[in-house]
Amino acid sequence: MIDKIEPNQPLIEPEASSRRPNSAKAHNDKNADVSLQVNYASFIDKAMQPPQTDAQLLPRAKELLLSGQLESQDKFKEASEYMVLFGI
Repeated sequence: MIDKIEPNQPLIEPEASSRRPNSAKAHNDKNADVSLQVNYASFIDKAMQPPQTDAQLLPRAKELLLSGQLESQDKFKEASEYMVLFGI
């Protein structure tokens, strides 16, 4: 059961925070360098690469389209859900 919290009662007990081991102390040096170096070049290079596809996927997709196996209400619904989730 949850005890009633009084309006002036602190939500965190002051001694609870002092009991934490390895609590980080604030750094007092105002000239400390806190910049973050991030190299995005590898991410950009990877994004610029064309996706690798299996050589058998395109002929198989063409075969399924020509045979009419992809033309059903279930397949239309599944395709529209994928378009919403992953974009067109």
